[in-house]
Amino acid sequence: MTPRTVEPIREKWIIEKMKTILRSRSYRDYFMFLLGLNTGLRVGDILPLKVGDLRGKRYINIIEEKTNKAKRFPLNREIREYIMDYTMAMSDEEYLFASNMTKEPIQRDRAYKILKYAAEEAGAEYVGTHTMRKTFGYHFYKKYNDASMLQKIFNHSSQSVTLKYIGISQEEIDDAIDDFSL
Repeated sequence: MTPRTVEPIREKWIIEKMKTILRSRSYRDYFMFLLGLNTGLRVGDILPLKVGDLRGKRYINIIEEKTNKAKRFPLNREIREYIMDYTMAMSDEEYLFASNMTKEPIQRDRAYKILKYAAEEAGAEYVGTHTMRKTFGYHFYKKYNDASMLQKIFNHSSQSVTLKYIGISQEEIDDAIDDFSL
């Protein structure tokens, strides 16, 4: 049997529970989760960000780690407020998600452990570092029903790739079969 892939968090109450768990442990970890959920960025693009990359900005300009392409990611009003709050006492050169010991960005495996702990406490399954990105995509699609725009946001080659990535294709099949009867 093949291992199950990382999936989006579909239930908003689980997202809220994870936020509460992360906030009670570390505001850094909570903010990392919020930023991932609200931008659709890959964790590899989030971790090396510095305060100056976000503070006072309406969008983030990055070179995507995976594709090596320049990409602009808008920041919604709510996340901009969190950025102001989180970075208030920080300098522009500080990493947003610095290790307490090294002051360098935390590593991907550390981000995974942070998310995995919160997910287990909240009762979420199939969580990994792509969970934030997939969750963003899933809820964006559910709200706007616009696979084309989401495809552009994610830089995917097709809408079918995007829908498969966020788990919509299988969910739609399951729902259709559930309502089908002869």
